[in-house]
Amino acid sequence: MLTPRVVDGSPHSDAAGWAELHADATALLAGWTPTSPDAVDTRDRTLDLLGAGPVAMSREHRPGHVTASALVFDATGGRVLLCLHGKFHKWVQLGGHCEPGDRTLAGAALREATEESGIPGLRVDPVPIDVDVHPVACQGGSLHHDVRFAVFAPVGAVERVSAESEALGWFPPERLPHPLAGGTARLVAPGLAAFRRARPHPAP
Repeated sequence: MLTPRVVDGSPHSDAAGWAELHADATALLAGWTPTSPDAVDTRDRTLDLLGAGPVAMSREHRPGHVTASALVFDATGGRVLLCLHGKFHKWVQLGGHCEPGDRTLAGAALREATEESGIPGLRVDPVPIDVDVHPVACQGGSLHHDVRFAVFAPVGAVERVSAESEALGWFPPERLPHPLAGGTARLVAPGLAAFRRARPHPAP
């Protein structure tokens, strides 16, 4: 039996949370213009997965589930924040599993970025910059259908390492660290385009 939870001051069951998030993900990806040829295929595969219903948002769904991640830019757009992942020991953008309290995929990416960076005041561009499908060890073997967003840090942001990372580091987009997770480098170009559109903070 699902237990009602309080989200934003009102009772909210896990089932209702997954349904709301599933509806957002479906509408978002159905109306999204892919940013690369590879993203056309991964967007379509993710929409097929979403055909299974709200369960596709949960890590309990063995065939695969939707996740959300964020490429975080500093206030100038001249650096990106990556984490050295504690499990597979590669540098990667911030992100992870959706939770039933997330109302939107962009909100899930923002929550993950805030939790993993320790930076308050982050802002997310609600339009995805990429979708990637890759195998993971969840539930003994599964696929992550990762929807990726650009997130912008405020002036003077100071990061704080979370329990999920070995380290955090700021890097120029043209000089990303090694070893680098697959798919992270291709986020730079669409992420910078999103930064130029949003310009959330004036350059100091």
